[in-house]
Amino acid sequence: MSDQQVVVEVQGVSKVYALGKQKVTALQDVTLTVYQGEFLALAGPSGSGKSTLLNMIGCIDTPSSGAIRVQGQDVSDKTADALADLRLNTLGFVFQTFNLLPVLSAWENVEYPLTQQKHMNKESRRERVEHALRVVGLERFGRHRPNELSGGQRQRVAIARALATKPKIILADEPTANLDRKTGEEILKLMRELNQREGTTFIFSTHDPRVMEMANRVIELSDGQIVT
Repeated sequence: MSDQQVVVEVQGVSKVYALGKQKVTALQDVTLTVYQGEFLALAGPSGSGKSTLLNMIGCIDTPSSGAIRVQGQDVSDKTADALADLRLNTLGFVFQTFNLLPVLSAWENVEYPLTQQKHMNKESRRERVEHALRVVGLERFGRHRPNELSGGQRQRVAIARALATKPKIILADEPTANLDRKTGEEILKLMRELNQREGTTFIFSTHDPRVMEMANRVIELSDGQIVT
């Protein structure tokens, strides 16, 4: 894979949280390289550090030590505005709880991150939203609010929202956790198709064997360290 483009570099990253007077080490000296177009699973039991690592890559959290580069940019010294810009334009997020805005329709939820992109006009936004909803098979459900959709449909809206900004990397935190088996498999197949067709890099945190089976690389974590 050395001839492929590197999209994420994690170098010697540790994360220590203060819990009262105690210190809890969530990650310890983690080094990882992710290449363009990978379908990568960060696997491990609850408390292994996989979600913490995903949040670090997603610029939602910052390391206590070490360095993270996303698309060649060192994220450790960026301002809050610069990190928000990176999250908006380079990264897409899919959460296990869907994180949809309940007062907005499916269409409006997908459109929402695009309204933050100042260069995009209304017509371009409309085309992006239509395309994203069509890709996930929900073009007929644009007017529905989240409470009028099934769990699987809500996760599809979340995927469409992540896709709409055309991110280089989609980060998915336990995306099948709140779905039944059949729906979870459909969502996984959809993400794999997107990965293969669009070349979007997917990084999952998961303990779902189906995700690990579908991934082209599995990084196992235990007690905040990569298990080799």
